[in-house]
Amino acid sequence: MAHVSGGDPSDDGLVGVVLAAGAGTRLAPLTRLRPKALVPVDGSPLVDHALARVAPHVAEVAVNVHHGRLLMEAHLTRPGAAVRPHLSVEPGRARGTAGALGLLRGWVAGRGVLLTNADAWLPADLGGFVAGWDGERVRMLCVEEPGRGDFGTLRYCGAALLPWPCVATLGEEPAGLYEVMWRAEAEAGRLDLVTHPGPFVDCGTVADYLAANLDASGGAAVIGEGARVGEGSEVVRSVVWGDAEVAPGERLVDAVRAGGITVLVR
Repeated sequence: MAHVSGGDPSDDGLVGVVLAAGAGTRLAPLTRLRPKALVPVDGSPLVDHALARVAPHVAEVAVNVHHGRLLMEAHLTRPGAAVRPHLSVEPGRARGTAGALGLLRGWVAGRGVLLTNADAWLPADLGGFVAGWDGERVRMLCVEEPGRGDFGTLRYCGAALLPWPCVATLGEEPAGLYEVMWRAEAEAGRLDLVTHPGPFVDCGTVADYLAANLDASGGAAVIGEGARVGEGSEVVRSVVWGDAEVAPGERLVDAVRAGGITVLVR
């Protein structure tokens, strides 16, 4: 059993799954430096935020890995990690959101699943979302976003509860949960949609990634531990990774600097 800090190991009726295998092509060039799930928001990798969201409410947590596998494995198994998840390595190719769960059926083993996306900035306590679940219908956390909704005006924001019978039927081939499960459940009127009133950012692009950091910091620049910021420089509404440098007298505005890369967001 994976060690979950803050979880109740006696409660084996619910497990957590963090989806973290994506390539993050839209987040390039940042994802040329590290996997999307290891890109930091407010100084911590996205996958750590996701693990912290689910860990207090489940007995065990699994993380699927594919792109950037070695870096992901090194991070998730590092000494002193707050959560030591079960690693589900996806061989050959990434399996998508449905295939990832199909590969984990043996590990889930009859239990319900609290699912979350590693690339979602979702600073929320999921306690109420979990506590009110009937354990029989798919429950999804959504935000009101007219024009971008997945279900009317509601857009899925990266947290869901899945009963075991829905997980048990999933195959291991690459597929998406919307296509193989959620669309049919919605058409049958079996989805339980819960509206999240707080912030949510899908960190799919560099602009979204910057927005997530600014939400976390209250609008202030986010400068990673170890970053070198020269005398007389000015960093405004920007993110500077810990391996990056801002030259003396330089003005960096609405940008992400990572390693030797600077991406301006306009």
